[in-house]
Amino acid sequence: MKAVVYTEYGSPNVLKITEIKKPVPKHNEMLVKVYASTVSAGVIWMRKGKFPGSKLLSLLLRLQFGFIKPRCSILGFEFSGVLEYVGKSVTLFKIGDKVFGTTTGLKNGAYADYVCIPEKRKQGVIALMPSEISFDEAAALAIGGMTALQILVNARIQTNQMVLICGASGSVGTFAVQIAKYLGANVTAVCSNENIELVKSLGADEVIDYTKQPIAMCKEKFDVIFDAVGKVKHTALESLLKLNGKQYSINTLTNEKVSYLNLLSKMFSGGKLHVIIDRIYSFEQIVEAHKYVDLGHKKGNVVIRH
Repeated sequence: MKAVVYTEYGSPNVLKITEIKKPVPKHNEMLVKVYASTVSAGVIWMRKGKFPGSKLLSLLLRLQFGFIKPRCSILGFEFSGVLEYVGKSVTLFKIGDKVFGTTTGLKNGAYADYVCIPEKRKQGVIALMPSEISFDEAAALAIGGMTALQILVNARIQTNQMVLICGASGSVGTFAVQIAKYLGANVTAVCSNENIELVKSLGADEVIDYTKQPIAMCKEKFDVIFDAVGKVKHTALESLLKLNGKQYSINTLTNEKVSYLNLLSKMFSGGKLHVIIDRIYSFEQIVEAHKYVDLGHKKGNVVIRH
């Protein structure tokens, strides 16, 4: 089968399409024929071997995933596809099921024709796809959606609370705007001028164009501030918090749970959540896809179609 393999950290050019053996699932695993994957922020960090803006987190990343070179040679943290085989111990899924989820905690990722996914594991999740969703949308829903959902649920947002979302046009940000509205918040989104109409279409009540107005100059006070890109200094926006208001960042550690995927699926099926896809690249265009994401201007998600 074909897989995108990398044996060193660096630019998109370290990614090479290679022929490798098709994986053989264990008794508790399922063999997924991958239809789509994505170029997520986590994939970029792993490819570079560097966490943006933090030497400490970069060091921890190298210690866990390979100090000199990557221990796991196949990237791709989220996927959608069809089950081609299920192990004898698998009880919740069957051959032919359309599924989506993550490869978190596994040896290899989804940048391949096939990947073996355990039915249950401590890290990573898999679930049935909503009937209304496409493979492209499903692949892009898992990580960004779960990240935004968990952080905003943990924020205990109440109806009509004021929520500020920085980086509202990115993968996590586009989900965060919609989830905050679903939870009943009044949402102010921060993005560049070219993305204003996009975030308004997702439900943002107000939009701040950071290229024209410094965020800290906003006159509104907020119950919750969520930095969905991890680039805003914590102290920079403290003046915008209400008494007992709280700040959250995408850099917060989050967990992956099937219950989160199921809620996201329910929201999507009910028309309360849309997956924003900026560009779709073919599997053979993986290097070009990474180069585009490296520019830092993507809107929503970038999908790799297998």
